[in-house]
Amino acid sequence: MSEIVELDDLDWLIIRELAHDSRQSLRKLARKIGVSVNTVSARIKQLEKKGVIKKYTIVVDYEKLGFDITAIIEVSILKGKLMKVEEEIARLPGVCAVYDITGLTDAMVIARVRNRRELNKLVKTILSMDYVDRTNTHVVLNTVKESFESVLY
Repeated sequence: MSEIVELDDLDWLIIRELAHDSRQSLRKLARKIGVSVNTVSARIKQLEKKGVIKKYTIVVDYEKLGFDITAIIEVSILKGKLMKVEEEIARLPGVCAVYDITGLTDAMVIARVRNRRELNKLVKTILSMDYVDRTNTHVVLNTVKESFESVLY
């Protein structure tokens, strides 16, 4: 479990603004929240140093790039090998996220693939791994919401 970092209101404002648009200039960000560019720059460096800000990225429309299928794959793993298997799954092409979960299965995998053939290959690769007992694959029919940005509001 990660250590919780204490943030003040200004830190939260900066994080929310960057989560909304990490490409905006420091000048624009400073103007929006009413502080100097130097203050914003120093705060961002501290947030990076503390590991709160891990990286800057973009939001991509994967369907426009040909990744038409989002799959949610439940994985049951034999005792004692959970982390090893999850790390192996995390390295597979198309895998976006791997979560330890509670419930009837041990891990949840989120994947984006171009077509059924790629999904078939991914699922069979996971099933062929040592210590994987079984999988249960769900294909997403429609994405109503897909954003972690709203966690910050």
